[in-house]
Amino acid sequence: MPAGDGSRRRSRSRERRDVLRGDRRREPRRCLRARPLCAWLRGDHRPSVLLPRHRGVRPCRPRRARSPLGRSSCSRALEHPIADPVGQGRQRVVITGAGGQLGSALAEAFPEADARDRATFDVEDPPELGYRADLVLHAAAWTDVDGAESTPAEAVRANVRGTRNVVSLGAPVVYFSTDYIFDGRKRKPYVESDEPNPLSVYGRTKLEGERVVRDGWIVRSSWLFGWTSKNFVKTMLALGKERDEVAVVDDQRGSPTYVGHLADVTKSLVELPYGVYHLAAEGEATWADFAEAIFEEAGVNCRVRRITTAEYPQAAERPAYSVLRSEQGAPALPHWREGLRAVLERL
Repeated sequence: MPAGDGSRRRSRSRERRDVLRGDRRREPRRCLRARPLCAWLRGDHRPSVLLPRHRGVRPCRPRRARSPLGRSSCSRALEHPIADPVGQGRQRVVITGAGGQLGSALAEAFPEADARDRATFDVEDPPELGYRADLVLHAAAWTDVDGAESTPAEAVRANVRGTRNVVSLGAPVVYFSTDYIFDGRKRKPYVESDEPNPLSVYGRTKLEGERVVRDGWIVRSSWLFGWTSKNFVKTMLALGKERDEVAVVDDQRGSPTYVGHLADVTKSLVELPYGVYHLAAEGEATWADFAEAIFEEAGVNCRVRRITTAEYPQAAERPAYSVLRSEQGAPALPHWREGLRAVLERL
């Protein structure tokens, strides 16, 4: 054998092996890049901001939430779901707390949803649904702010344990929270990245409920009013008919929000990635401002005497300032005055 011939053969063999290995290394990469469009459109989004940081756990790269209403979040709504080759068709939406003012508004905004009140779906001890839900609009909650101070265990059962039960259904959740998770020390609107610091049992239980939700949307709103249940608008109208003057707190400021408007924008919200969103009416007011507007719009002849929080002691401490605005591109709501006019037309 000529000198060096064996080494040349070994060199050629190594080259062939390297080429083959290079081909094998490159081929999977081409396969991984060629992902189907459908899979990308249907991927969930689990934002790292909602996940507690544990040692050894690395947050995954954010992905787009799958559209629970049966269409791609990148496409326009189609008149007929069956015509959408990417969407999943008609989805099963469940509403909890449908007997309350927010739940009632959600039932109107989502007419095909399975709207459950406490009698048919108590979140503290829920029955079997009998089917797999695709989306849960979780409006059931303990909302007696002062009552929670004397019965905190009941507030925990409804707002924390009840939320865990809803999450256990395995569907994405829209969890409706509150401005009362903030302490009110700011003097400019609270945005999603502001640190919560609740002053009351109610606020703490709602914040704890937020932390239970991993796959879904957390909606913080404020000073809700509607056409059902007990609320500030209905209380003022009743008092205005009985008295010539009412005393109303003038050193707490927020964004009175009409539940009809909040329910309507929820349809747009679920097309956005999972995360925390502030959804409150445009504008701001004190309770005294709100009361005067109610009497003015309703044509009720009643004066408002402005007082301080100290003059009207309550069991639970409220934030002095809890105006909410979004830095996350949340859908905009109309001005609270428009919401007031809308609700008065229904009362």
